[in-house]
Amino acid sequence: MKLATLKQGGRDGTLVVVNRALTHCRAVPAIARTLQAALDDWDACEPQLRQVYEALNSGAFTNPEPFEPGACHSPLPRAYQWADGSAYVNHVELVRRARGVELPAEFWTDPLMYQGGSDSFVGPRDPILALSEDWGIDLEAEVAVITGDVKMGATPAQCAPAIRLLMLVNDVSLRNLIPAELAKGFGFFQSKPATAFSPVAITPDELGADWREGRVHRPLTVHLNGQLFGQPDAGTDMVFNFPQLVAHVTKTREMEAGSIIGSGTVSNKQGDLHGSSVANGGVGYCCLAEVRMYETIEAGKPQTSFLKFGDTVRIEMLGRDGASIFGAIEQRVEKYLG
Repeated sequence: MKLATLKQGGRDGTLVVVNRALTHCRAVPAIARTLQAALDDWDACEPQLRQVYEALNSGAFTNPEPFEPGACHSPLPRAYQWADGSAYVNHVELVRRARGVELPAEFWTDPLMYQGGSDSFVGPRDPILALSEDWGIDLEAEVAVITGDVKMGATPAQCAPAIRLLMLVNDVSLRNLIPAELAKGFGFFQSKPATAFSPVAITPDELGADWREGRVHRPLTVHLNGQLFGQPDAGTDMVFNFPQLVAHVTKTREMEAGSIIGSGTVSNKQGDLHGSSVANGGVGYCCLAEVRMYETIEAGKPQTSFLKFGDTVRIEMLGRDGASIFGAIEQRVEKYLG
């Protein structure tokens, strides 16, 4: 099942069911006005939403509304919880090396996680806004889950059934603000601006065999200014799966329906540094920090700049049939004018 939120009907938008082909949708106010309302009463709403989904796919509705990703907000325009993990330890190791910091051994056994701002997500076609290019604007392409209620102390096995939906993420980072901020010893804040999510959120069964062991086993494609930049597989080198990430959150607290947990930047190990870019036959990257680290290793200094005003980012995942699964995040970097 595929669900989206249109930018209409108030701050939390209007929930729509979207067909598998991402061409048509249908509002469902009699079932749930917003996605959060559906998640709050998932056991009752999910079967009704699925009936609408099946009817859309079968062509049972005579005049379905065209689905326009540009009219979408993020599936949850705001959320009670947005916690982003770092399940791809290869990415953590690379960005820490870029800052001259060693990777502690426990990072392979205990996931990193930060609590992001969840009061104002942006839509999948909204711009990446910043006041200055000097902040080091970077994309981070990820996968995320939306959960139902989860009890404190839940095990990964208990957390797995609470995963309701999956989305793609652009978790923008302001790289040049990070070192000074982390040096204070209190984590990210200013260096993590508003996050964007894919046009639609999907139930895990939409992925079929590509959803297994709590991981999404499909390439995540990233285009920068129309050129393919990365296509690493989201299931490869994911050290901590989503049930483990959810369990990490619930070690000391309950988690409420509508909580979003991110995977961290998708990253595959690439032993041959010279073959790591797409142009050289590698799988490429889901952020600029990684390619800059590889360039530093190979050439002594980074050669690729961070994002500039006017640059464009596209993040998408295609199914085995070549069709878009979540729709694409497409954003342009723009100067914030107030």
